[in-house]
Amino acid sequence: MANLKEIRNRISSIGSTMQITSAMKMVSAAKLKKATDTITAMRPYSEKLTEIIQNVSATLEGDNSGVYSQVREVKNVLIIAVTSNRGLCGAFNSNIIKQVNVLATETYKNANVNVITVGKKGNDILSKTLNIVDNQSSLFDHFDFDHTAIIAEQVMADFVNEKYDSVQIVYNQFKNAATQIVVTEQFLPLLPIETNENTAASDYIYEPSKEEIIETLIPLSLKTQLFKAIADSVASEHGARMTAMHKATDNATELRDQLKLTYNKARQAAITNEILEIVGGAEALNN
Repeated sequence: MANLKEIRNRISSIGSTMQITSAMKMVSAAKLKKATDTITAMRPYSEKLTEIIQNVSATLEGDNSGVYSQVREVKNVLIIAVTSNRGLCGAFNSNIIKQVNVLATETYKNANVNVITVGKKGNDILSKTLNIVDNQSSLFDHFDFDHTAIIAEQVMADFVNEKYDSVQIVYNQFKNAATQIVVTEQFLPLLPIETNENTAASDYIYEPSKEEIIETLIPLSLKTQLFKAIADSVASEHGARMTAMHKATDNATELRDQLKLTYNKARQAAITNEILEIVGGAEALNN
């Protein structure tokens, strides 16, 4: 009977866990819809802004794309690692941490690597092995373009002042609820802009000058790039958590069913033993 009581307690405990995982799955599904709407609404603007910069920059003579395109010897590297503040989302955070460690120990092993963490989970782990210069985990409490732009402006200023020679963003790019792609994206210096016959032949009327337009658009494009990366990560987090909680609920259901079967077998065996004892006692009295 003690064994039966233990199994009943486990079944009850698993039932409570299933309620929690099911609720977390539904919450993540609702947040995922909002996050994907944000990305869908922003992508056309981001793509059009990039197209304009490419077209205008293609018509400039020489290197007029400003201080943000200066390519220097890579001695100091800044990595912006975007994770989450909460766990229970599968390998979402561990994949980012692994990629940051690969960049620090292999890709930029001969450089001085500093890290800005966006997310408590990444900060807790990476702070043990790497130099964390800033922790922006509170960004998720009021996530919008304006607060993200403050981080971008500080990073851009550090690059202009030659504090860093290269800036990389590591984040999970949202593909669908079940798939997140770990992306290492160069933030600074600006990548060379590819030109072709169509972009070179674009005919624009500029007011003010091309150079002034570029000087305005490039900082805006960089701020948009960082905001898009973090928004992608937010959507990926909710997708990863929804998938993880769905799998956890399925596993809990399977385990509960197995325990119920074990409980029924044990209960049947206990009843059979009691019947045998009664029959044996009756036979003993008759004899």
